[in-house]
Amino acid sequence: MPNPNPKAQEATAARDALATALTQAGIQLPAMDVRTPWNEPIPDNLDQPERSHADTTPTSARYALVHLGVCSAPVALALAAVIAKGAAR
Repeated sequence: MPNPNPKAQEATAARDALATALTQAGIQLPAMDVRTPWNEPIPDNLDQPERSHADTTPTSARYALVHLGVCSAPVALALAAVIAKGAAR
């Protein structure tokens, strides 16, 4: 279920772009998703000013992260090779 939150949308778009680029390079990470720190919910009202102390949404949940998961050593080496090749351009 997509989250209408702009930060989650930004992270989802980044994850999708990275997955596409990795696929084009012949690399697939087994688990990529979007998370907030410590799996906290993302508030729907990020564009509103800070609320009172009654607000229980932690500040750390006001952004989303692209979680790359884990990968095998061969996948990590392939990823490093692709990054090194791109950096050498």
